[in-house]
Amino acid sequence: MLEKNGSQIEKGPETVVLVGLSSKIEGRDKIHEYLDELEFLVETAGGETVKRFIQSLDSPTPKTYVGSGKLVEIKEYVKAAEIDLVVFDDELSPSQIRNIEKELECKILDRTNLILDIFAKRAQTAHAKVQVELAQYQYLLPRLTGMWTHLERQKGGIGLRGPGETEIETDRRIIRDKISLLKKKLVQIDKQMTTQRKNRGQLIRVALVGYTNVGKSTIMNLLSKSEVFAENKLFATLDTTVRKVVVDNLPFLLSDTVGFIRKLPHGLVESFKSTLDEVRESDLLVHVVDISHPEFEDQLKTVSETLSELGAGDKNVIMVFNKVDAYNWVEKEEDDLTPATVENISLEELKNTWMAKENNPCIFISAKTKENYQEFRRLLYGHIKEIHAIRYPYNNFLY
Repeated sequence: MLEKNGSQIEKGPETVVLVGLSSKIEGRDKIHEYLDELEFLVETAGGETVKRFIQSLDSPTPKTYVGSGKLVEIKEYVKAAEIDLVVFDDELSPSQIRNIEKELECKILDRTNLILDIFAKRAQTAHAKVQVELAQYQYLLPRLTGMWTHLERQKGGIGLRGPGETEIETDRRIIRDKISLLKKKLVQIDKQMTTQRKNRGQLIRVALVGYTNVGKSTIMNLLSKSEVFAENKLFATLDTTVRKVVVDNLPFLLSDTVGFIRKLPHGLVESFKSTLDEVRESDLLVHVVDISHPEFEDQLKTVSETLSELGAGDKNVIMVFNKVDAYNWVEKEEDDLTPATVENISLEELKNTWMAKENNPCIFISAKTKENYQEFRRLLYGHIKEIHAIRYPYNNFLY
């Protein structure tokens, strides 16, 4: 709240400027797509993007990410428009943050810090909060130099601060102690989660995976007839939700996991190890893809690479292309010789292309309108039944 003429007025969302680099390899169109996603992240965090700055560089400038001329241009705009926050599309080094803050004289965030902020906002359970807090401290530790961090002095008492120890050294020690404590908490939580998974019995386990905001939670709600939180924002789901589902007469456990994203901070992947164990220990993955997104193939590739990094790249997978109700395309003219793109390929052509080249079974649905939903249930049932028949050969007469 702000004071004006003795009365309080509501302050609007923080105004934000985005900064990205366009390389020769990726080109101008690609950076606009990346900044579209960054803008969505800003919106999810509660900010309002008012302008973008793009510089053509093959790699970031070591000192200030962008060149000195571009930085002056950003500074002039930030000052004139009274911008609250500047967000960079890559992770900045400690020295880059220090140099940019000194030049721009406003709050600076990089992509990693922005994602961590959203995770902190979204975390609901004690488990998720500990995981996010650990990732935040691990990100902060190497960036303390030059940053005025007013950390609570939790280590009081005479003689505990070493002779000649500076404030920055004390802050580092406090953060290291916090990291150590949080890691111990996570070890204990991991043990509890492992025990919970073992206590679920021998039911087949299915995990929903995919890029963030592709409709996993909506599909979870349809299959389990439950009300898992679903919202058109990035990272609506952080805590893994597990539900017992019965398709026809076959029961199984279905888990909805945190969405993946391009340049997902490594610290978050490490911190969310126990959450992602649901993916590693599942019998079947349902990889959900937003077919209406212009970059769905890049998103699919990002998820596949992340699954491989997690050691789940060899799992059985059903590809579910969701949001067919939102798929838009423009028919090409007969004499148009430009290469076909997602924008001018019909959904039927796309189905034939993917079903012809993809080794994994795939289906096209709309979780919102329930188009092809019953076909999806039958496909899922067939795969779970097959796994069940191999694991419990003597119980097959039941199904």
